Parts: sequence; structure tokens; C-alpha cells
Amino acid sequence: MELRVQDGRAVLAGRDDEGEREVDPHTLPLGAGLADALHEWAKVAEAVGRSEQEWDGASLVTSRGRQLAVRLAADMGRPVAFADPVTGELIVVDAPEPEPAGEPAAPREADEPTPWGTGLTVSVFSAAVVTFMVVTLSLGLGETSRWLALLANVLVVGGIAPSVWLARSVPVWRWVAYGVVAGVLLAWFALITTLL
Repeated sequence: MELRVQDGRAVLAGRDDEGEREVDPHTLPLGAGLADALHEWAKVAEAVGRSEQEWDGASLVTSRGRQLAVRLAADMGRPVAFADPVTGELIVVDAPEPEPAGEPAAPREADEPTPWGTGLTVSVFSAAVVTFMVVTLSLGLGETSRWLALLANVLVVGGIAPSVWLARSVPVWRWVAYGVVAGVLLAWFALITTLL
């Protein structure tokens, strides 16, 4: 397969049973914007080729073309010949070797000890704040209507539940999440005991 510049567009040329064929990179399953990058590079390469004056940026066109050829070879899984539009030289770029599948990296928190003292302090503090807020809200609304207090509790807990669920796996925020859950449970227990 050969990467060429034709009329300001990148073209991939190759041979098959019918002879040589040229293909637009947009028709191939290439990764993340590679086809667009190839066409942008081809426009710049053609503009540099039409320029009659010496330009120091011609080497940039060559190096960018080589970078794109390496990405193309990696995506296609085969060598790509790169026709340098500045010098006319044909450069063959091999597909990079796939990285060996090794063990996945251990999570970073496994390397560090769990900060039980600090974490539990944060959990107790957040539990106290949440307990105070839920009890205050419930008692204030309970004076008006117990159904309104119950509805407010359901809405508050339903509103914070998705955030708490996501925070439970984040190393620092999990302590706050544990405190929020404990605070809601303590507040509900306190409210039930005041009703009895």
C-alpha cells in the first residue's frame, strides 16, 4: 500500500487482482480522525509543492507525512510506502509491533496504605453534617405535614444517591460517601424514634 498526494488529497494506492487501485482514506476504517489528518497534510503538501520559493517548512511536511504513515501502518496492520511530496522519495514504513499483553497494572491505591484515621474522621464529620441537615429539614417540614417531610426525605435521598454511588469507588471521596450513607441512616433512625 502506498500513501500519495493527488490534487490536494491523500490517496492510498494498492494492487489487487484487477491491477492498481486508488482509494480515498475516508472509505477505510481508520482510527480517530486519521483520514481527515491525511487530507489536511495533502493540502499543505500540495501548497508547498506549488510554492516557487525555498521554504524551510518543507521538512515539516515530510516529517508530518512520515508520522501519518506510521499511524496508517499501525491501523492497517501492514507496511505502508510513503511517497514524500517534497523530495519524491519513496519511504517504506513498517507497522509497529503490537505491545505484548501483560498483566494489567495494579490500581494505585494498592501500593499505598489505607488512611483509616483520616478517612474515618472525614466519614464521621460528613455523617454528622448530613444527619443534622436531614433531621432539621424533616422536623421543620414535619410541623407542617408529616407527608411533606417524608416526601422531602425521599427526594433528598433520591437526589444524592447517584452521586454517592459514583463516589464510593473514588479513593478520597469514598469516605465522604460512607459518611453520607451513615448520616442518612442515623437521621432516619432518630426521626423514627422521635415518632414513637
